[in-house]
Amino acid sequence: MMLKMLRSWNWKSCQGIRLSVLVAVALLLLVVGFFCSRFDDDQFRTTMNNIPDDHANVINDTSTTKRITKMIHPSKGRPGDPPILAYWIFGFRGESKRMLRLLKAVYHPRNQYLLHLLDGDGDEERMELAVSVESEQVFRAFGNVNVVGKSYAVEESGASALAAMLHASALLLRISSLWDWFITLSSSDYPLFTQDDILFALTSLPRDLNFLGFTNRTIDQKGQHNFNRIVVDPSLHSKRATPLYYAVETREVPLTFDIFEGSPWMVLSRGFMEHCIKGWDNFPRKLLMYYANVVSPLESYFHTVLCNSPEFRNTIVNQDLRCSVPINVSNYHDDLVNKWAIFARPFKEGDPTLDELDRDILDRQPQGLVRGKWCNNGGHNSSSCSSNSSTNWDDTDSLDPGFNSEKLQNILSNFTVGDHHKPRILFQLRKTLKNNPTKSLSHQIGSMCLRQNKKGKLHI
Repeated sequence: MMLKMLRSWNWKSCQGIRLSVLVAVALLLLVVGFFCSRFDDDQFRTTMNNIPDDHANVINDTSTTKRITKMIHPSKGRPGDPPILAYWIFGFRGESKRMLRLLKAVYHPRNQYLLHLLDGDGDEERMELAVSVESEQVFRAFGNVNVVGKSYAVEESGASALAAMLHASALLLRISSLWDWFITLSSSDYPLFTQDDILFALTSLPRDLNFLGFTNRTIDQKGQHNFNRIVVDPSLHSKRATPLYYAVETREVPLTFDIFEGSPWMVLSRGFMEHCIKGWDNFPRKLLMYYANVVSPLESYFHTVLCNSPEFRNTIVNQDLRCSVPINVSNYHDDLVNKWAIFARPFKEGDPTLDELDRDILDRQPQGLVRGKWCNNGGHNSSSCSSNSSTNWDDTDSLDPGFNSEKLQNILSNFTVGDHHKPRILFQLRKTLKNNPTKSLSHQIGSMCLRQNKKGKLHI
């Protein structure tokens, strides 16, 4: 068509017009192409500034980008600097409000927070969660709260749950590599201490410790049966959570590595999470393939990686820092502080104990944040900390620990040994296994810990 038009054109009579038209068209195309490329580039940069991963943050307005880029990062590396915690707060359909309440109860500007609604069909609720986060001025100002914008089906007892946890830790590593510990919290968890207390108590600890509880039942008949069974988690490839499929065939327990079990709730070091996600050692990846067909892999995968990795074997503390409800808030100082727990679970929705913890322990007002050194709205004697008032947001590197923080610090300090501050649980455990192969693993751990308690070295 274009050739026909060019051939039919009267070039001799329209020679002057020809040049002007061609020049005008060329200039127009150049201008349009230039602005389109600039628009696309700016849009890409804005999206990447707000979304650390293509699945990560659904809050992406330009004003937020400007505030986040001007944010002052917490100090890191100086002697006495508090640690930085990375929280993964997750829930299922209908639990977004509980996740927001938990976020406000554990919020501190030093930390990083990733909210994840684990439901393949909850797009509307997920957007409401993101809008609620964006509406809080303090979250926008410090830029440390992110919402996973794309979800997927998760079966709590399947490999999809393990994949979700690894995904969350990978996102938090991409958002920031400054944090020290990775903490998993569900919507049914709640803190027993303020963040200032927790950060103060963790400041004196080595940053390579990994807190997770062990049950170690793999040697008995029940444990072998759990790992002999082969299961398939359809939620790995389905839009909705689907129960596990159990195969008729069985398989033998692995012989090239030892299997360990324990609590699915843990506090893991950044170094260990980097080892699992992007480390050069292939063992975590090989083990991940094996656990794709195991029931409840969250109760064993990280425990097994730690215990079979020489570089992390001496960093394990046999405590998940959780306690189970019901709890007695009125007897807090004599009971809860001595439970060796930072969080309690599982709370049901509307549990009045949550209001008691807010009122008597955390000093948190409804819809407000927990007051700390960084937030002194209303003066020193006020317990209110508004999330939409920046008049008295103070130094985020300073803490205002309370009376309970010293008790918590003393308890956590018992996890360290000697001058090297290294728990020796796994090293001694392997020696005990060789010397007493007929005894159950859980019995040997209990005996070993009892001997250590008598020596005053390690309390677990």
